Amino acid sequence: MLEALGLTAGEDAVYRFLIDGPRAPDDLAAALDRPLASVQEDLAVLIGRGLVSRSADLSVRYVAAPPAVALGGLLTTRREELRTAELAIAALAEQHRTAATDRVAGDLIEVVTGVAAVRQRFLQIQAAARERVRSFSTAPFVAVPPGDNTGENQAVDRGVEYFVVVERELLAGPGAVAETIDSLRRGVHVRVADKLPIKLIMADGELALVPLTTEPGGEPAAVLLHRSGLLAAVEALFDAAWQQAYPLRLDAAGALDEQQESSVTELDRKILGLVLSGLTDEAVAGQLDLSLRTLQRRLRALMDLAGVRTRAQLGWHAARNDWA
Repeated sequence: MLEALGLTAGEDAVYRFLIDGPRAPDDLAAALDRPLASVQEDLAVLIGRGLVSRSADLSVRYVAAPPAVALGGLLTTRREELRTAELAIAALAEQHRTAATDRVAGDLIEVVTGVAAVRQRFLQIQAAARERVRSFSTAPFVAVPPGDNTGENQAVDRGVEYFVVVERELLAGPGAVAETIDSLRRGVHVRVADKLPIKLIMADGELALVPLTTEPGGEPAAVLLHRSGLLAAVEALFDAAWQQAYPLRLDAAGALDEQQESSVTELDRKILGLVLSGLTDEAVAGQLDLSLRTLQRRLRALMDLAGVRTRAQLGWHAARNDWA
């Protein structure tokens, strides 16, 4: 556990033994079944870090410093280091975006060849996402088989939102329904389309991976797109497909439920009408006898249903689909 604070496994073990009380180096070596010289090296490091000190009596024994004080200082230091690293990453990302405006076409498009390389880029894109990942999921799978996308779980745990459109044919494959249900339970937004034009995975409108070949048995290749006009076109393609796709949700029994009809209620229509007329949330809630929290939660649900991120986009979607 303490390795996260910069201690080695050996230093961790020595400190834990000393928490129970002062010990002599030879006692520690016997208890840990390690050479005395190795234990003494760890003690020297722990003393230097302020985690251990010599006992005040005449015997050669060592005492652990109180964990809340000693380890708290290490934790604060590590947090500061991580914050510094975050700022450095942000600065590098901004430098990268600025440099993108001066890149030639070859710098904005990278061709990736081979299963290992495509798989690596597929996972790297998800690891780089800060806010959201959007993807088209179609068969066949070449580089990343179903159930093998470890990047999704890690990104979702970081708070990244996933918006996935799956091709209907894909749901007939082995294990596809179970995997989709698992994704929905973890908060992934999933919709189904009769047909998708391409495979795709995109992070924050900054990076996208589009396969060039999808035939099983062949050498897979893909194009990695950096932010550019071409990437903007791919983003628009996803948004259009998302609007036309049908939401997948879980019914009361935990099975997939494809909602092909709008689930907008009469109350939702009233909410949209008042909000889009320019009234504040407080005024709308008062007129409809709703709590402010209930109103905002329903608006958030409508935005998720529409697949949009702002109220302006919700208004456009509502007008286009006759919601209000």
